[in-house]
Amino acid sequence: MQAAIGLLAEQGPSGIKARTVATASGLSTMVVYSHFGGIPELMRAVADRGFKELGRAFAQVPVTEDPIADLFAMALTCRRVARENPHLYDLMFGLSTRATYRPLSDADLRLSGHSPAFREAHAHITAACERLVGSGRVERQEPEAIAAQLWSVVHGYITLELAEHFVEFDDAVVQVLLPLGVNFSVGLGDSRARAEASHEAGARLYDSIVPGQ
Repeated sequence: MQAAIGLLAEQGPSGIKARTVATASGLSTMVVYSHFGGIPELMRAVADRGFKELGRAFAQVPVTEDPIADLFAMALTCRRVARENPHLYDLMFGLSTRATYRPLSDADLRLSGHSPAFREAHAHITAACERLVGSGRVERQEPEAIAAQLWSVVHGYITLELAEHFVEFDDAVVQVLLPLGVNFSVGLGDSRARAEASHEAGARLYDSIVPGQ
C-alpha cells in the first residue's frame, strides 16, 4: 500500500500496475494478487489507508470551546492532506478528473461512504457539528445534515483548487475558503461577526498545529 501511495504521488494513476507496485515494494507481482486479489482491491485498501490518515490528522485538531473554529481548522487540515497527494485524494473520493481507476464490480465494496475508515474520519466532523448545535449559535437541526453540507462545501473548494480554478486569487484560502465558511455559518444562523471571529480563530488554531501553513 505504501508503494502504491508513493507511485500515486509521483506518477499519478497511470503508474499503478501490478508490476510497478511490486517493483517499488521489492516483491513479485504475485504478492499483489495473493494479498489483495488485484489492482482494484489494492486501490480500495489504499483509499481506506488515506481515510485513516485523514482521520488521524483530524484527531490532531484540539477540541476548543469554539466549534466553528474547530471545523475551520479541520477544513484546512483536509486541504493540506489533499495537497500532499492529490491523486490519493481523487482515489478516496472517486473523482475522475485525474484518476482512471477500474472500479470494482460490487458497488457496496467501492463506495467510500460505506467504508469504516471513511466513517471514522467523518465522525470527527459530525462530533464538531454536534457541539455546534449544542452551542446554540445556529438554528436547531440535525448535526449529521450539517456535517454532510459542510463536507460538500469543503470538498468542492478543495477539488476546484486542485484543478487550479483559483489561480487568479493571491490567497484563495483567505479570499475564497474563509468567506465561504463564514457565509455557510451565517446561513446556519450564526451572526456574521461571530462567524468571522471564529474562522480567524480556526486559522490560528490550525497554524498552531502546522506552523507556516
